[in-house]
Amino acid sequence: MKKVLFVFVMVLGLITFAACGSSEQFDLESETEFVVGLEAAYAPFNWSTPTQNSFTVPLAGQPGVYVDGYDVVMASYIADELGLDLVIKMVDWDGLIPALLSGEIDMIIAGMSPTAERAQTVSFSNEYFRSEQVMVVSSTGSYANATSLNDFSGARVVAQLGTLQDQLIDQITGVNHLEPLDTYGMLATAVSSQAADAFIAELPVALGMVASNSELSIIQFEDGQGFQVSDEDVIVSVALRQEDVNLLEAVNAALATVSNATRANIMTAALDRQPNA
Repeated sequence: MKKVLFVFVMVLGLITFAACGSSEQFDLESETEFVVGLEAAYAPFNWSTPTQNSFTVPLAGQPGVYVDGYDVVMASYIADELGLDLVIKMVDWDGLIPALLSGEIDMIIAGMSPTAERAQTVSFSNEYFRSEQVMVVSSTGSYANATSLNDFSGARVVAQLGTLQDQLIDQITGVNHLEPLDTYGMLATAVSSQAADAFIAELPVALGMVASNSELSIIQFEDGQGFQVSDEDVIVSVALRQEDVNLLEAVNAALATVSNATRANIMTAALDRQPNA
């Protein structure tokens, strides 16, 4: 799923934050709210907007700005089940786990994959979404009819910095692995301007980008023709502090009340609402 690696320096930083954070559990009996961290820039999972609707939640510390998306709706479901008020803070991706460990936020609901590396410092809930990895190409380019990774041999492929997708590029034999870029908007521009032949994204993100940009197309792969990924690469989970055992149990209980059909409907609706790229 989205975002996988932290470099060695970041890992050391997380250990420091863990040592400084509180060891007390989140008290479900006395607390009245919980604080969620996300990027507010990863549609359809989460994005910021000046327009309020029945799905949005105000962004803490940013008057007149709201956050919407699949993550926001799921966070609202959890808040309702726990009987707590939901507060959402916008935090840069690389700052999310440090913010969690330092106590600035209580959980991360941001399209985060429950990787083994992350599980060394945080706990993860059961999955709240499952997706797949796809390629996004120019609709009129040389790779518009590709059906397997082998078709991308020699292609210039790019991905977002610090993500699983950037790692997956090297599964393509003979690929020209371009330097990663900071945002998905930049990736779309790279392909549209022919600076790159393709970029990798998870399916919901790709669907949203293609819906607002007719110059782009999605390449999905049949079994055995695409990327080799583990289960943790195609699911996203809520991240919590390891000491918050009771909160983790409560979050899992809340997620269990949301059926797969409901989750699919939430994602479809988020794709319809997301802003144009």
